Parts: sequence; structure tokens; C-alpha cells
Amino acid sequence: MDFKDRTTMILGGSGLVGHAVARRLLALEPKRLVLVALYEDETRQTATSLEPFRGRTTIDVEWGNIFLPTPAARLDRQAVLTDPKVRRMVIDDLVGDLTPTVLERSFLFRLFQRYTPDAVVDCINTATAFAYQDVFHSVRGLLAAADGGGLTRELVEQHVLTLTMPQLIRHMQIAVEAMRRFRTLAYAKIGTSGTGGMGFNVPYTHSEERPSRTLLTKSAVAGAHSSLLFLLGRTPGAPATVEVKPTAAIAWREIGYGPIMRHGAPIRRFDCPAPLPLRAAFGAQASGWQDAGTPVESVYIDVGENGVFARDEFETITTAGSMEFITPEEVADYVVLEMQGRPTGRDIVRALDSATAGPTYQAGVLRAVAIDRLRVLETEHGVRPVAFEMLGPPRLTKNLYEGFILSRLRGSVRALAESRPADLAQAAAALIRGDAELRSLIISVGLPVVVTGDQVYRGAIVIVPPEGGDIEAAIPRGWVDLREASCATWVARAKRILGQDTARQALPPGSGSDENWFGIRPTDPIEPSRFATWIFKYEDEGERIKR
Repeated sequence: MDFKDRTTMILGGSGLVGHAVARRLLALEPKRLVLVALYEDETRQTATSLEPFRGRTTIDVEWGNIFLPTPAARLDRQAVLTDPKVRRMVIDDLVGDLTPTVLERSFLFRLFQRYTPDAVVDCINTATAFAYQDVFHSVRGLLAAADGGGLTRELVEQHVLTLTMPQLIRHMQIAVEAMRRFRTLAYAKIGTSGTGGMGFNVPYTHSEERPSRTLLTKSAVAGAHSSLLFLLGRTPGAPATVEVKPTAAIAWREIGYGPIMRHGAPIRRFDCPAPLPLRAAFGAQASGWQDAGTPVESVYIDVGENGVFARDEFETITTAGSMEFITPEEVADYVVLEMQGRPTGRDIVRALDSATAGPTYQAGVLRAVAIDRLRVLETEHGVRPVAFEMLGPPRLTKNLYEGFILSRLRGSVRALAESRPADLAQAAAALIRGDAELRSLIISVGLPVVVTGDQVYRGAIVIVPPEGGDIEAAIPRGWVDLREASCATWVARAKRILGQDTARQALPPGSGSDENWFGIRPTDPIEPSRFATWIFKYEDEGERIKR
């Protein structure tokens, strides 16, 4: 379609991709651009940032939850769950028949009614919005209440509001009916695979159940959504339908230095000047760590929905064979071209099996730019962040910091392979004892540091607390472990890498693209991100095989 002098509505217009789509569309001179997002401030900020590019286009802003009735659209989820009147209205509209009352009360339907958009670009991560309401946690609570004789209608109603399929189906019913009634010509969805294009071996998940049931719910909802869009594309009278499904991390918003934010608040800096007895460090009366009274400030790269990463986190997730990444501008280009009738091969509605937007050459080039910029800023500010623990799982952050500490102690992979674990453990304990900056950063982001003698440094926040007092079960899941046994594991890894290099040398020498150009060599320095990637590939069998 031709966007000139037409109205386009962007759902999720304040996000990375939504902003990029808006920039692309403004160049095509639409009559009106409607930005819709969850919160007023971020929607208005996006509109302000687009002002220099808008020309004669009118930019309107709307905010609220498009999946809810209008009276509840600007309430937070807790208010919806706890207010009986609101909760029952939402449930009635969710599971009842799609009556005119339900339709006209919908916030999404009213947006269509108000603006009658010619085109809609949906950049909302619908699968995440529904899946992370966590139906599994709700089921456990419901059963526990039933066992204890405390099962109430309120609990049942709250559970209903975590069910993913009714929400997805009702959302699609309202969207389809609105687009048909108001003659929308084109609809594009930015979808998701749920795993960044990886499979059941995805190592990035906020649970040590790999992959977590919640993450699989996200992928399942995303797949169901694609199937419903596939049906929409075959529906007479419906708009031309496109889904672009990025199968890589989408990055980035900015690179900078400043307070490191997690869930909208800065990470507080803590220190633990002296180690605590391991068996007493997590009791109700445990103490010994100190609040520095300042936030953690460092160099970061802001990747939007996934938070901010340190360089090593960014290097790990974007390295070839891992999740890799794609820029929001490229996703926007695919969407706009498809909606203009210029096939890109990335429309999953046309080719459900093969049309996914994977990692790109441009992103590979820009990755080097981003990493170089992060290095420059680290030097300028005299900091060396390794991980902030926002990517998941905590074991990644653990491995990155352990690898970094070993890089301070040994100059090469070969030197690590030839080390005595006991010597490494002693040296690592001395390093942590003497380097307050490093120690403080690790425990501030939520990882305890265990050293020889079963001593531990910890902060106020522990990402992986010992459940049921089982400390040894928690340590491998997300604590920096510098004891002899852990050091022996790292020595064994280095020896395995040496063995891989020996096997490589036994093959005829080559310089083609089939060579393992990303392999770790014995003389290479120990780089945390490369070792973390190696662990995911060879120990967790988490290598990406499709792009």
C-alpha cells in the first residue's frame, strides 16, 4: 500500500522497533501517525523524539493496555487483580461471547473507532505480555489454597486472568472485527520465536529449568499467534497481513555510562569487606555486608526490552553461534517493504516455515562498532564491567566473572590448563580480598562469591538464594565459586580446548570459510565472553544451528 496521506497506527510505538518503524513511515509522508504504548511518559517522549522528522504529519499519542476494556486500560495489573468489580468486568469480556458491548468497551476497538487507521503495525510483544503472567505459579497457589480449605472465588478469578489462550483469542477476535469494520487495508505484526531463534537448548532463560515452562509458554503463544495471523491472511475482507518474526536479539537503543537500572530502579552498590562463614551467611540474622549508599554506575549498552548489558554480556549473546542480533531498523525495513508490496522473504504469513528475520551482516559489522565503543568508554571511565545479571540465567554471570577472575591470574588458555587448582583457588581468594571494586560489583548485582575455606562474600541481594538451606545446590546455579573444585573445572575446560586445538592441527591446513575461525587457541588470552560461549556450546550443547 501507499502510506502517503494515510493514517497508520503503531501499537507498541515507544519500543525499539516501534520507534524505528515510525521513523521509516514518517519519510513516506503519512497524514497521521498514531503512537500507542502502555505508559504516557514513554509515548510522549517518543513523539517528541520524532518531531524533527514528522514534516506535515500529525502525530497523536495514546496510552493504555490494549488487551483490556477501556475502564481498566490505564490501571496497573495489581489493581485489576484486586478490585472485584474491575476483575469481573475483565473476565466477562474475556471469556464471554463477543457481544457488541464487549467489543465497544475494548480499548483497542475504541482506538480503531477513533482513528480508522488505514494500516496498523503491531510491535507489542504479545507473547511476553501473556506468558509472563505465569499461569504455573497461579496453579500452584490455587491448589495450595484448595488443600488448605481456603479456595475462594477471588483466587479462581485471579487465576483465570493468567490463562494465555483466552486472552490471545479474544485479542485477535477484537482486532479482526475492528479492522474489518473500519476497513483497515494492511496489518503487520512484529512477532517472536520466544527464544531468539534458538531451540530447546536455549541457554538464556530466567530459570534453571532449561528452557523454563514460562519461556516455552511464550514460544507457544507466539506460535499460536502466528497461526491465527496465518488464518487472518486467508480471511476475505480482512487486511493484507504480514508477520515479521525476528529470530535474534533486537539491539540497541544507546551506549553510555551511568547508573545501572534494573526494573526501573538503580542497582544499589554493596560491599562485603570480610568474608562470612559460609554456613552462617544466609540465616535470618546474617549480616556483614555494607550499603555504599550509591548506585552501581558503569558503561552499558541499552537493548530495550531486555534491559542493559555490560560488554561481556553483549559479546556473549551476540557472538556467532549464540543468539546473535538484528537491529530494530532492519526489522522496520522488512515490515515497511512488505506492507508496500515489496517482498523481502521475511513474511511468516507467506512462508510460515522459512520466513524469519535472522542475524544480519549489518548487525555483525555494528557489533564490532558497539564493542569498540564499549571498550573506549571503559577506558575513559576506568571501569571494567563484566555482567550486570539481567540476561539470565545467573549461571552466565557466574561464568563470566569466574572467567574474568582467572584472566587476571593466568595469561593464556595454556597457562590455565597447566595450573594447579589449589594454587588457583588461593590466588583467586587473594584477588577478591584485595580488589574491593571487583568484589563490590559482583555482590552488588546479586552473586555471592565463595572462596577457599568455605568463606563467602555477599550483598543484600542474592539472585539465586539457597532454597531450603541447600547452599551447595545454589552455588553452581549462580554464585561465583572460586574454590578448588570449581578451579579444577576451569582447568579441565582449558585442557579440553587444548585437545580440540590438537585435533584441529591433525587435519589438513585450510583457510576457507569452513575453518573454525572462532575457535579458542592455546595462546589466546582468557576472555570471559568467549569462554562463556564455549561453555554454552560444548557443555550445554546450546549452539545455534539455524539463522
